[in-house]
Amino acid sequence: MRGDLGVCKKMARRKIIPYNPKLKQLARKLRNNSTKSEVLLWNNLKGKQILGFDFHRQRPICNYIVDFYCSELLLAIEIDGESHYGNEKRDASRQKEIEKFGVSFIRFDDSEVFYNLDGVVKSIEDWVAKHS
Repeated sequence: MRGDLGVCKKMARRKIIPYNPKLKQLARKLRNNSTKSEVLLWNNLKGKQILGFDFHRQRPICNYIVDFYCSELLLAIEIDGESHYGNEKRDASRQKEIEKFGVSFIRFDDSEVFYNLDGVVKSIEDWVAKHS
């Protein structure tokens, strides 16, 4: 499927969310160069550890890549680290575009994941229990 912004807008009503295939290589690179916080959280998301739901990391959606994504729940989890500081406007626009597909977002600060991992995992479990 070709993934340009026009295609994304046209398909907003479908359950299958299109993505830009050109982002696959970048997503792979991001997975191979994860931050410490991403690795810590991933170790708690992988293998259906969150109430049996399957999460993926560095997942292309439309013309963007989200840190973690569960397609069954239409849930994206973002860790806002250094690359996000000063880019709040861009992040909000990106999130709004993805939310048009019915995707919900949970955001955590990098330091929150690093210093309060149990609390972050609990927050995710609470969200999943409430919305599944």
